[in-house]
Amino acid sequence: MTLTAFLASWLLCLAAAMTPGPAVLMSARIGLREGLATGTALSAGIGAGAVFWASTALFGLSILFDYAPALLIALKILGAVYLMYLAYKMWAHADEPIEQSDETRTPRGKFAAFKLGVLTQLANPKGPIFFGAVFAGTIPESAPLWILGLLLALIFIGEMAWNIIVVRIFSFEKTRRGYISLKGVFDRVFGAGLAALGAKIAIT
Repeated sequence: MTLTAFLASWLLCLAAAMTPGPAVLMSARIGLREGLATGTALSAGIGAGAVFWASTALFGLSILFDYAPALLIALKILGAVYLMYLAYKMWAHADEPIEQSDETRTPRGKFAAFKLGVLTQLANPKGPIFFGAVFAGTIPESAPLWILGLLLALIFIGEMAWNIIVVRIFSFEKTRRGYISLKGVFDRVFGAGLAALGAKIAIT
């Protein structure tokens, strides 16, 4: 595998990570509500979820979906339901003062944030579709294992770094003060965004 092909594969994955979706929305919301430290743990979970999809793609995920398309349909439905559930929670608590919200009464631990990142990434069928249909096609069968391992490490770093940037932007004090004053509006916007993504996943 040439250096050019290697970089092209990684940059393709980085571009996909920067595409607006559930992970970016969740990073923005956690950055607003819970700050940089929790958002960093979330971002690590998002990166781990991406590595999972990339790893399965390298070991024949697209072939599995070709032989059992019902699995992809089931995955899409489960992902849509999970995103709708998150959207409902955001919408249901939108009018609660921030000091009374569930997240504030019981601060989210780093492992809980990491797990949320993994689940958010796994719930988005863009992962298996992109990595199974696009990413896997850029990797030659002759690529050695150490190259694949390095590529997976860079995918993790890219996903995590991009979402940390999103978290950082939304964790600035001025941004958070604006969120506190317009909490109901922001939570409904985030909730509607996740619901729309879930609906799009379910019907496409």
